Amino acid sequence: MELGFGFITCQRYPGDPRTDADLYREALELTELAEALGYDAAWTSEHHFADDAYLPSLLPVSAAMAARTSRIAIGTGLVLAPIYPPLRLAEDAATVDLISGGRLILGLGLGWLDWEFEALGVLLRERVGRTVETIEICRQAWGPGRVEHAGRHYRVENLTVTPKPARPGGPPIWLGATAEPAVRRGARIADGWMASAPTLEQFREQVGWFLDELAKAGRHREEVVISTYQPTFAWDEGDAWAKVRPFAHYLEWKYEDADAYRGRLGPLPLPPALTVETEAALRAFHVVGTPDEVAAGMGAYAAIAGEPFHFVARCYFPGLPLAEQRETMRLVARAAGRV
Repeated sequence: MELGFGFITCQRYPGDPRTDADLYREALELTELAEALGYDAAWTSEHHFADDAYLPSLLPVSAAMAARTSRIAIGTGLVLAPIYPPLRLAEDAATVDLISGGRLILGLGLGWLDWEFEALGVLLRERVGRTVETIEICRQAWGPGRVEHAGRHYRVENLTVTPKPARPGGPPIWLGATAEPAVRRGARIADGWMASAPTLEQFREQVGWFLDELAKAGRHREEVVISTYQPTFAWDEGDAWAKVRPFAHYLEWKYEDADAYRGRLGPLPLPPALTVETEAALRAFHVVGTPDEVAAGMGAYAAIAGEPFHFVARCYFPGLPLAEQRETMRLVARAAGRV
């Protein structure tokens, strides 16, 4: 099992005195720490116009992460493919791959927030078609020939794109997907699939769709990486869940808050109090406990996925004090047998 650290978002937690500059500096320092602790990849995540400054620019940050490290893969989880001009995305990804010496994993997602698309001049209903065409154009751009593409959303004629990425054919493209049609699409066209499931049983169902579609497409399991990102927190003493609860709650609630924070000014609000039911659902989504308990939780996902498998431990929590952030990273690495 490969182990990823993420998702770096550089969000500002309500009342946190750290500045945006502090959070970006810490993001690079934590990437260096992840490499030192034996993680296989460090991952970022993208949104736009959030009141808490959720990271909007993954490839510039990925380039900085690559320049500060030498071994660890640098993954985007996920670039919102429909909002990017495909040729510009191909150029930027190739540049990051060169800076990293061939360590970029280009994770792409469809996106879901309608007003975010509206603000960037893209129709949400076109997101699937734009993403599929973007993948086709990127792969042509990274190849040895010219780009020739005549699609519904993009048209490119007789164009050569340079520089080429560090690796022949370019960085692997992973697709994020949870709904059945999207999971099956990833099985057909992607080099890797990034899952996220509220429960282990839902992950098992998603893997079933993926493997079924792989077989229908005539692809072999070893050709494609299955990954999942799960909020993960390890702690040696006391109740690990009680320690991480407020930060885990905030992180998940911000997705529910997405429609409300459009244009919001002023102090950042805290989420409403958890009920017994909402806390139980939140807790079930997290791999939390002692290092041994976290090891068992990660192993349960690995047993379902088969090989190759990449577990992204989403152990970056906005607002978590830096010392505790470093310590849980160390304990998660220990749980995975890295240190």
